[in-house]
Amino acid sequence: MIARIWHGWTTHENASEYEQLLREEIIPEIEEKGGSGCRSIQLLRKTHEEEVEFMTIILFDSLEAVREFAGEDYEHAYIPAAARKILKRYDDRVQHYEVRE
Repeated sequence: MIARIWHGWTTHENASEYEQLLREEIIPEIEEKGGSGCRSIQLLRKTHEEEVEFMTIILFDSLEAVREFAGEDYEHAYIPAAARKILKRYDDRVQHYEVRE
């Protein structure tokens, strides 16, 4: 199992709008595009003094399943245009970890 981890930050004013976009559009797109190799998606939110941080953790069966989802440059982050408009900053690259337990 592989965990694909990404971070994005937005303003306090845009946080609810971004979360709604994730829930209604981006996560369903990822689930569809990820196919049978995409096992689950977790959305985490943390409020900081100056901004709101979002983290997504997507679990895939294997690194090959990640490549099927993301392409050969599988560490490149998938950030739709609508999300780029709302986010203050974000990771351009995604981290992948082996899930050990």
